[in-house]
Amino acid sequence: MPQQTPNQVRIRPPATCPAIRVVMMPRDTNAANTIFGGVLLSYIDQAGFVEARRQANHRYVTVSMREVVFHEPVFVGDVVSFNCETARIGRTSITVRVTVVADRYTGPARSIKVTEAEVVFVAIDEDCKPIPVFDD
Repeated sequence: MPQQTPNQVRIRPPATCPAIRVVMMPRDTNAANTIFGGVLLSYIDQAGFVEARRQANHRYVTVSMREVVFHEPVFVGDVVSFNCETARIGRTSITVRVTVVADRYTGPARSIKVTEAEVVFVAIDEDCKPIPVFDD
């Protein structure tokens, strides 16, 4: 069993789990009347943070978001799930894979993969300096 410290507990969540589920609203649309990509990027970042925090309770900053390709549009009323899994834990960083799925309820209900990304977070202290994710 992993060693526990007073401020952090190492857990092993399911391989992939929804970190966030959101109903897309009219305020989130762009000029094409689909959901603005920047809104989805923001939720990808937040969902990745939720997963990183599940692994080790630290403050994190986003270092990179690897290639994001939007495969399908997202529409107002879609329920969008941001499913996460930890891909890698380094000394000071955690890489989280985020898969975005839209549940469509207009017409026949169906789930559509919208995009995916890998987000790299670095654990930081109160001075914004990198710190180890887990005590050595």
